[in-house]
Amino acid sequence: MKTFVIGDVHGRCAQMLSLLKMIPREESDTLVFLGDLIDRGPDAPGCVAHVLNLARSNPEHVICLRGNHEQMLLDFIEGTSNIWITPVTGGERTFEQYAGQTLDIDSEMDIEEARQTIENKIPLEHLEFFRERPFYHEDGYALYVHAGLDHGKHPSETSPQLLLWSRNMDFYKNYRGKPCLFGHTPTPFLPLRGRLGRHGIYIFHSAIGIDTGYNHSSPLSCLSLPDFTLYQSFADGREETHQITSFIPETLKAMQMKAGIV
Repeated sequence: MKTFVIGDVHGRCAQMLSLLKMIPREESDTLVFLGDLIDRGPDAPGCVAHVLNLARSNPEHVICLRGNHEQMLLDFIEGTSNIWITPVTGGERTFEQYAGQTLDIDSEMDIEEARQTIENKIPLEHLEFFRERPFYHEDGYALYVHAGLDHGKHPSETSPQLLLWSRNMDFYKNYRGKPCLFGHTPTPFLPLRGRLGRHGIYIFHSAIGIDTGYNHSSPLSCLSLPDFTLYQSFADGREETHQITSFIPETLKAMQMKAGIV
């Protein structure tokens, strides 16, 4: 059995669907999304609907984590934070896609109207899906989180805030525990030493970053374990597959040997 792990989708529904067609996943294999299905891209509602249906059809083997962008949306609806509607998040695109109107904020009243609009326009099953998302997943191969860990602690001992938001250089450079796959921080912004050639994922010791960026030329990436095959889909329709052989954590090398992969 394999685990296929997909990085931050950010509304790129067409790329996500292409990627899902690429991967040779069987029903007994696990599929993990690292969160941030929404914001920035052209079709956040389509991404959410598709992943929700996948999870419902095979809940034991399709896992979608909560990302900080889903959390920002929930916080906005609940009235605890307005960061989701700031331009840097790309939340205005998700607002427009669900609400069918532009987001115009000039006053406190506009904020309250936007809050009511998005809460009413997002399908209830999508909101419930966001609220039900776990903060981490674990299987025999690795730990899976959206952003990172607190000084090498197990995710169960790490606060949800850190699991969603952390950008800890010590984790990127020095984490040596059970392999941990994460997204959140685009790999071009991670330490140079752990970046892997032209396919652009990050591996250093036991920290493995697969958010390969968000712009028109960035691939959406999926890494399979334990074989470390990388699948990537691009906005222009290109698809690439790479067999990763360098810097694989020792614990996963042992699993590969047991499975007869190396």
